[in-house]
Amino acid sequence: MEDMRTRFTLYGIGFVIGIIIVFFFLGGKNASCNWMPNERILNIIRQKNISFSEEVNYKLGTSSTDSLDIMQILKNGDIDFSKSQVENNPCRNYWIEGIQQQKALVITVEICDSLAVVKTLHEK
Repeated sequence: MEDMRTRFTLYGIGFVIGIIIVFFFLGGKNASCNWMPNERILNIIRQKNISFSEEVNYKLGTSSTDSLDIMQILKNGDIDFSKSQVENNPCRNYWIEGIQQQKALVITVEICDSLAVVKTLHEK
């Protein structure tokens, strides 16, 4: 029985030291695990410089939707891969749906090397 208690004590000490080392190395970093395709693409879009097309700028000025709503859709939206054009070269187009202020909105985003352009914005 004493041998088992010693094993658990040593295991616990090693586990705590391991946790401290992990927090030391990853604590200051913005590490995330985006395993699902939807989250990965939305993360890629958010890391790029985001701009709006003329059409989207006009709609933002004339409707109750603003750029913060679009940024929320880029954070929490759902990508419809069947309507997206993911094989385009050099830029891919993604159809993203989201709900903001009790309105179902759809945006299309074109992703190029260092730029993501919100091409269209409309209510679903």
